[in-house]
Amino acid sequence: MSDLGVLQPPVRLSDRLAAVLQAAIECGELSPGDALPTEAKLVQQYGVSRTVVREAISRLKSTGLLVSRQGSGVYVALAAANRPLLLDPALLGTSDAVIEVLEVRRALESEAAGLAAERADAATRRAILDACEAIDAAVDAGGDGVAEDVAFHRRIADASGNPQFGRLLGFLDQYVRAAVAVTRANEARRDDFAQQVRDEHRELARAIFEGDAARARAAAATHMHNAARRIREGIQARRVRPRAARRAAATGSGTNA
Repeated sequence: MSDLGVLQPPVRLSDRLAAVLQAAIECGELSPGDALPTEAKLVQQYGVSRTVVREAISRLKSTGLLVSRQGSGVYVALAAANRPLLLDPALLGTSDAVIEVLEVRRALESEAAGLAAERADAATRRAILDACEAIDAAVDAGGDGVAEDVAFHRRIADASGNPQFGRLLGFLDQYVRAAVAVTRANEARRDDFAQQVRDEHRELARAIFEGDAARARAAAATHMHNAARRIREGIQARRVRPRAARRAAATGSGTNA
């Protein structure tokens, strides 16, 4: 698995421990109603301080996964009928995990685009075209176009006529934002990448404008698939450059003659 440490601040030990405990609960290793190992046992098992253990437990209590019983200890909460959707950032600190989130987005974006093509009225279709053009205008003016890109995809989700698409996509956006920033920087250096993104956006907007649901679904799926590829290449480029610079410095090729 590829580390995304170049994109995110270091994950705290308490966050890592919380992620491990959450995974144990979600895979059934710890079942609802089970007592959590004592603080001393967790310290010994994971080689961390009591403070780290307390912070991790506090985090999971705040999400409703753990509950305290006075004088008895900490227990895995009984399954809630309507537990909120949560993705722990500590579990998403790798490029592989970010790509997994993008695969989920691909399914959502594709269906939202298809429904938008079927349901949007003429004014909404025109607004989607305008939102697409706003991305290019922002980039041509020297910006990165990130805000306009988000607005474009959000407008398509809203045009689906199903508000759940907008809510779900907005929730997932927070987990890929750092990787998207790397992709944008990579596109700024790669004219071919920048042109690919423009072409993909235009094809998606045009398919919706023309009311072609099958084409819109295909265009959205292709765009998200290629976005994942560009993120992989962007992350790889971020790693290669520092190594190349170190080699150049070591051999003296990076100094002025």
